[in-house]
Amino acid sequence: MEWLKNLLEHGGKTPGTELNSWVIFWNVIGWLGNAVFFSRFFVQWYVTEKTRQVVVPVVFWWLSLAGSFLLLAYALFYDKHIVVIFAYAFTWIPYIRNLIIHRRHKDAHLTCPDCGKSCPPESNFCSFCGSRLSGTAVKVS
Repeated sequence: MEWLKNLLEHGGKTPGTELNSWVIFWNVIGWLGNAVFFSRFFVQWYVTEKTRQVVVPVVFWWLSLAGSFLLLAYALFYDKHIVVIFAYAFTWIPYIRNLIIHRRHKDAHLTCPDCGKSCPPESNFCSFCGSRLSGTAVKVS
């Protein structure tokens, strides 16, 4: 048990004995950022298992964005370590780009005039009922 005591003690003081509310706040932000960022893997795994194909759902990108912003805030305002700041400074760019691409693709889907199902962009026929989608198809909003 001596190793545990040595691990917990630092400079004669036990870590955590001098915690103030500011330190606790930023540690909660850091851990929350890690939890949100890590949870995206469970979401992706669940959707992949459910559909039986590799899928990256839109919520994956939202969790990535939220988690990376929380971790960037932690790094900028509390940790102030340049390596950690740089690690999260630009990760938002592909996450936002993927969300934009997803939105554009979703907006481009067509509604079948016969069955009302959403069909992929540039489809000529409904994949559910086989109806022709030319001209009469309405965009899903």
